[in-house]
Amino acid sequence: MHIHDVIIIGGGQAGLSVAYFLRRTGLDYIILDEQDRPGGAWLQTWNGLKLFSPTTYSSLSGWQMPPAKNEYPTKDEFINYLTKYEKRYNFPVIRNTKVSGVLKQDDHFEVTTNTGTYFGKAIVSATGTAKGPYIPEYPGVDEFRGMQIHSLDYRSPEIFTNKKVLVVGGGNSGAQILAEISKVAKTKWVTLETPNFLPVEIDGRYLFHQATAKFLGNQRDSGKASLSDIVQVESVQEALERNVYQDHRPFRSFYDEGIIWKDGNKEPFDAVIWCTGFKPDFSHLKPLNVVENGRIKTRLTRSVSEPGLWLVGYGNWTGFASATIYGVGKTARQTAKEIATFVGIQESIKEN
Repeated sequence: MHIHDVIIIGGGQAGLSVAYFLRRTGLDYIILDEQDRPGGAWLQTWNGLKLFSPTTYSSLSGWQMPPAKNEYPTKDEFINYLTKYEKRYNFPVIRNTKVSGVLKQDDHFEVTTNTGTYFGKAIVSATGTAKGPYIPEYPGVDEFRGMQIHSLDYRSPEIFTNKKVLVVGGGNSGAQILAEISKVAKTKWVTLETPNFLPVEIDGRYLFHQATAKFLGNQRDSGKASLSDIVQVESVQEALERNVYQDHRPFRSFYDEGIIWKDGNKEPFDAVIWCTGFKPDFSHLKPLNVVENGRIKTRLTRSVSEPGLWLVGYGNWTGFASATIYGVGKTARQTAKEIATFVGIQESIKEN
């Protein structure tokens, strides 16, 4: 039985970021990834997705993404970058490996997968949130006979041609998908509140500078924008010119042919696309008894109740902007330092 110093679960941007800093420590680590190729959660995004920052601000630590064809990189350009990044640093990724459970055994962890059992002194969970699509509960939803998909399963607009489509969700995904769908279908947009479109000159660069300031404890920046605001990538600018973004507040319920608005009026739809975000899936960590109400209590990225477990890339509660490409490196660096100290202490205890 070989016990690795560290096992990283997930080979997307968060897992690779941690690996980049771990390789400097000399620790023995592996990455378990359920995909058959590099790309992480980006492999499950829609075909026309555009990142909302230029390549300089869409890069992981150590190696900048090569210039894209246009100002904002495409999904495929970023996946290609992740592929080359992984190869550049020769990360020990074990593919097609899905983790079903993590169990603590004395001074190490036992990780059960479809390809066998792996053992490690420390665990980094970096599976992201893409496996946990969130859809709000609405009365009568099961009565609706039309198509319903989450943005996770959306790929391209062609299947919605000449249909009437309701897009629910006011973030960047909702805005970009609506821009595509509205070219081939009749659409309506439902958001919790009036969406905020950032000025053309403000994109991810500004947002990441703001995130960095908050990470460093600089509160002088009052925050003129949020990571949830909509960046005007090319498709969004074009849709704004077409006056596509007429937002409506949430409806009351569904009926068999569509939705019922709060004033009681019924409106038929052929399809609903839920652009309502994600929640992390921690089913693989349940054997550790650290999950409470869908969250794990952490101090920075380290589990409070299980000191050998770290969580990277799940959102602000695991490091400000840690779910973003540019932001994850800051928490990954700190995580690697903590793990090196933890493993060193464990070894010292064993030797004594």
